[in-house]
Amino acid sequence: MRRVDNPKNRFESAHLHFDEEGLQAPWAGLRVHEERCKEIVSENRSPDVPFRYSVNPYRGCQHACSYCYARPSHQYWGYGAGSDFERELIVKVNAPERLRARLERPGWKGETLAFSGNTDCYQPLEGRFGLTRQLLAVCLDYRNPVAIITKSPLITRDLELLVELSRRARLRVFISIAFADDRLRAAIEPGAPSVERRFEALSALSEAGIETGVAVAPLIVGLGDDQAAAVLERAAAAGARHCFRIALRLPAEVAEVFETRLREALPARAEAVLNAQREIRGGGLNQAGFGQRMQGSGPRWRAVEDLFDLSARRFGLRVSAMEGAEPEQTTSFRRPRGQLSLFDNG
Repeated sequence: MRRVDNPKNRFESAHLHFDEEGLQAPWAGLRVHEERCKEIVSENRSPDVPFRYSVNPYRGCQHACSYCYARPSHQYWGYGAGSDFERELIVKVNAPERLRARLERPGWKGETLAFSGNTDCYQPLEGRFGLTRQLLAVCLDYRNPVAIITKSPLITRDLELLVELSRRARLRVFISIAFADDRLRAAIEPGAPSVERRFEALSALSEAGIETGVAVAPLIVGLGDDQAAAVLERAAAAGARHCFRIALRLPAEVAEVFETRLREALPARAEAVLNAQREIRGGGLNQAGFGQRMQGSGPRWRAVEDLFDLSARRFGLRVSAMEGAEPEQTTSFRRPRGQLSLFDNG
C-alpha cells in the first residue's frame, strides 16, 4: 500500500490536493481496469529509440520505478504520474486478437516488435492475465522477430515458448539492471524484483540458448555509475552477450516523482545526485531534444561512457541496441497457413 502522491496533472484544469494539517494523504490500493484497445502495435519515429514498433499490453506499472519515463503518459487517461501510475493499472484484454489482426495486414512485413516500449510487459499483473505470453504466442505463429526488455524473472515462466520463438524467428532478451547494490534498487525501484533474481533470470535465459543482454538503464550518474562495471561483469558471467546504457531521463512530472523519492529514501545523497544530473544535462534535470534524451553531455558523462565501454570490452560484451534488427528482407516472418501448435515443425 502506498500514499496517494501525484504531481499536478497538466492535462486537467482542476486539481485535488489533500491539505488537512497533521494528516497524511489517503492510502490507495491496487485497482485494475480493463480496456479493449483499437491498436496494440505502437509506431515510434524518434531517432533516439532503436526500434520502430512496440507492443505494450499494460498501462501503468507495479514496479514503481521512480524514474520511469512512461509516468506522464498515465495522465492522458485522467490518472496521476505518481502513485496512480503504480496502482491504477490498465490491462488491454484484447491485445492478442489486435496483434493477430495487425500481422494479417498486407502492409506488415515482419519488422521486429519490441516488448515493451513503455511499461514492463512482465510486471506482476502478467502473472494473472498472461497477455505477454499470449502475444508472444501470436508472434511465434507468424514467426515475427521479437526483442524483449524486462526487470522481471517472471519471464522464465515462458522459457519453453521463448526457446521456440528463438528457434523459429529472431529473439533477443535484455534484462534491465541499473544497480549492483540491492539496497539502492529498493530505494529507487521499490516494487521491482531484486538484483539477484534478475541475474538468475538472465542466467536461465542464456543457458536455454536465448540471445541475451543487460540494459544498464537508467545509468544514474552519482548513484549507479560506479556500479555499472560490476553489473556488466555479473551479466557476462550469466551468459549475456550484449549490453547498452541509457542516461537517466526526467521528463515533465517524472522529475518531481524522482526527486521526492530520492530525498525520502536517500536524503544524504539526494543533492549530490541531482547536481550530477544537472552537470550532464546542461544545467537542468532533463534535455528533451532529439539526440539528447538518451545521452548525457559534458566531461563527466564522457568519462562515464568511456568507463562503460572499457568495461564492456573487458568482459566480452558487445555494446548494441535493444532491437538488433536485421534487414527486413531477411525476416523470418510468414503468415501461418493453418493453426500452429507450439511444437509444429512446419
